[in-house]
Amino acid sequence: MSAVRMKVLATLAPLLLAGCVSTGELAKQTAPYEDASAGFQNVSAKTAYATGKRTAWAHTQEQTRQLASEVHAMVHKRTISADTAVQVALLNNKGLQASYAAIGIDAADVWQRMLPENPRVSIGIFGIGAPEVILFRALESMVTTNLLEAMTREKRVDIARTRFEQTQLKAVDDTLRLAADTRKAWIRAVSAFETVTYLQKGQIAADAASELAQRLGETGALPKAGQSREHAFYAELTGQLAEARLNAQLAKEELTRLMGLWGSEVDYYVPDALPQLPGKLKAGHAIEAEALANRIDLQIAELELELAAKSFGLTDATRTLTDLELLSGFEAEQEVEDDSRKVVVTPQLEVEFVIPIYDSGKARLRKAEMTYLRGANLLAEKAVNIRSEARSAYTNYRARHEIGRHYKRNVLPLRQTIEQESLLTYNGMITNTFELLADTRVKINTLIMSVNAKRDFWLADADLNAAVYGPGFGGGSGGDAAPAMADAGGAGH
Repeated sequence: MSAVRMKVLATLAPLLLAGCVSTGELAKQTAPYEDASAGFQNVSAKTAYATGKRTAWAHTQEQTRQLASEVHAMVHKRTISADTAVQVALLNNKGLQASYAAIGIDAADVWQRMLPENPRVSIGIFGIGAPEVILFRALESMVTTNLLEAMTREKRVDIARTRFEQTQLKAVDDTLRLAADTRKAWIRAVSAFETVTYLQKGQIAADAASELAQRLGETGALPKAGQSREHAFYAELTGQLAEARLNAQLAKEELTRLMGLWGSEVDYYVPDALPQLPGKLKAGHAIEAEALANRIDLQIAELELELAAKSFGLTDATRTLTDLELLSGFEAEQEVEDDSRKVVVTPQLEVEFVIPIYDSGKARLRKAEMTYLRGANLLAEKAVNIRSEARSAYTNYRARHEIGRHYKRNVLPLRQTIEQESLLTYNGMITNTFELLADTRVKINTLIMSVNAKRDFWLADADLNAAVYGPGFGGGSGGDAAPAMADAGGAGH
């Protein structure tokens, strides 16, 4: 048996020594991917460049508690700005944390791909219990090594690394998408509450008109049709105000959801009005070039094409030889002659592979080739669409600014003048109370239209940033128009 043990050690020694020699170098190669936060620094840097906000990836309960405490300090019983809302979402949204976890999954996959495949050892014992031997007649041991896997390991690791880079960019894209959605939700929520404020002012005027109409009707000074007209307007406006309040609450709830808030953290406030329009617009002469240089979804498509090219190379390298294994070992057999026993050890070496008689690999090669061709065309389409999205976003941005400025500079001053003149004629007893209240209601209606125009500009501003960095241009105003006040005559519009 001592001879057999020596032969076993002699067979496995080269394998063990090879493993010891490569362990140090292998540890250096895998070290960057063993870190739990591997790849996140790249995500954080790209996100900070596009949004100016920081992100965090919580691995432990302690880190989660620290982030929760920080978020609580930013939102609880506070009036939050759009920047604060975005920062809270980037720190607290659990869906974003799940996206970051995907980075760790692919980092572990690269780590796994870099490790050599474990050899398979098989041991066979024959002739157990035979009368002419003590224990067994023969012992066979084989070590199986996948040569094809070793030959193509570098290609497989390269593909895993590229996929890891792609996952990081997808995490950046998810982060930018969340930031854009949160900013838009904040804009919609503030706009909705600003609309509620103006509708409440309109309701006060409508209530006064309705009460005056009732008193005049009691004295016989106002016919029933006139009374009904004022009562109907007040009732219609009350319904619109209730709907506006509902829309405001739902808009705030959407913002709460994107920020990942619950419990006592939902006790926060948004401002009563949106910021005024900026006096100076962003430059757009190089908007297409900026979008092509910074769009994350374009970089993801480029890596997708690179993956297809590397997969094509791997498929071509293994087209005819899909499995190649080397089996090395020995066979030790006991022989009994004239009451003497001796062990005869026979080395063995086998090569195992698949003969490509039916499947020559052409179908797999064609599939890889068509996958690459599809990726190339999708990348070209993406580049064309990004150019168009950037132009559309900037056109929408400038147009929304002009519309908002038109209401502020032209329409609102005219309505203010009309209201002032109506007040003068009322004081001079030239016009009656109902005409004065009607002018006030129309002015409030114009204010609501101005709020909508201001909201649409800030949504267009968010869309412009998305068109440059990702995830893309939403188009349009980004939201439904707030309800307008009913006409003073009660017809509605």
